[in-house]
Amino acid sequence: MTDAAPSVTTTVSGTPVVLRAHGYEAAIASVGASLRSLTHEGRDLVVPFAADEVRPHFRGATLAPWPNRVVDGVHHFGGGEHQLALTEPARGHALHGLLGWVDWDVIATDDATVTLSATVPAQTGYPWWVEVSTTYRLGPDGLTQTVRATNHSPTAAPWGTGPHPYLVAGPGALDSWVLELPADTVLEVTPDRLSPVGVASVAVDAERFDFRAPRVLGAVEIDHAFTDLIRDAEGRATVTLTDPSGTGVAMTWAADCAWVQIHTADRPEAPASAAHRAGLAVEPMTCAPDAFNDDAYDFATGLIALDPEESHEVGWTISAR
Repeated sequence: MTDAAPSVTTTVSGTPVVLRAHGYEAAIASVGASLRSLTHEGRDLVVPFAADEVRPHFRGATLAPWPNRVVDGVHHFGGGEHQLALTEPARGHALHGLLGWVDWDVIATDDATVTLSATVPAQTGYPWWVEVSTTYRLGPDGLTQTVRATNHSPTAAPWGTGPHPYLVAGPGALDSWVLELPADTVLEVTPDRLSPVGVASVAVDAERFDFRAPRVLGAVEIDHAFTDLIRDAEGRATVTLTDPSGTGVAMTWAADCAWVQIHTADRPEAPASAAHRAGLAVEPMTCAPDAFNDDAYDFATGLIALDPEESHEVGWTISAR
C-alpha cells in the first residue's frame, strides 16, 4: 500500500475510492467512511448509492463512537451527566455516533485496500478525544472492514462501533429471501421509540425473531438487536441471506461483536420509497443499543471503556454465496 496522493472531494459523497480484486468491486465514499457499493462478478451484495448522491440515511456508514442509539441523547458514563445532540429527532435519540457525516481522510490505498481516518474531538456530550481509522480490504473471502480506535484523553472514554450495510441476496424481493440468523436472544424495545426494555428468547415471537433455522423472511418487520450468537469453533458468527435463484450473501464477524442489529428496511413513506425493503440491514455491533447507559440495564451491554492511550480493533467480512 502506498500513501494516498492529496485529493480534492469531487463528489457529493466525498472522495471516491474503488477497489477491485478476486471478482469483487467495492466503492468507498469518504463521507462517513461509507461502503457505497459492493459487487461480486457484477452482482450487488449491498444496496448501493451513487457517488453524486447524498448518502441515504446511514446506508453503508461506519458508526462511531457508538452504534445504534443513546436514549434521549443522555448518558452518565464516568459519573457525570452528558447531553448529546438529538440526531434522530422523530424518536428523540442520539443516533449512530459522531462520524457518520464527517469527511474522513484517505490515508493510503492500492488496488485492493484503502485506509481512512477521522478524529472524534472532545465536545459537548462526548468530552473525549478519540482517533479512529478504518481499513477496507478485498480478499478471496470478500470485503473485510476493520475499525481501530485510540483514546487520547486523560480519562477512560466510552466506545462502540459497527457498520451499516444493507445486504442484497439476489434479484428477488426481500420477502422471498431465506434468512439464517444464529441468535438465541432478542432485545425487546418500545414500539414507538425503539428504546431498550430488556432481553428475551427469540421464541417470544418466533415468527418475527427466530431464524436460527434458515427460513423465508416473508412480510415480518424487524428493527431489533440480537445477542447470544451461535458461533463456529473459531468463535465467528455468520448471518446468511439466500435468494430463490440460488445466489446469496453472508456477513461474518468474531466474538468482539456480541450484538447484531437486523432491520428489514421498512420505510414510513412506503411504497413511494425505492429504499423500502430494498435490502436487509445487518449491523454487527460491539455493544447494545444505549450501551452508554450500561448501569441502567441488567444484561451485558458490551460497552467498552477505553483507557487513556488504549486502542481497540474489530472487524467483519461480507462475502458472496
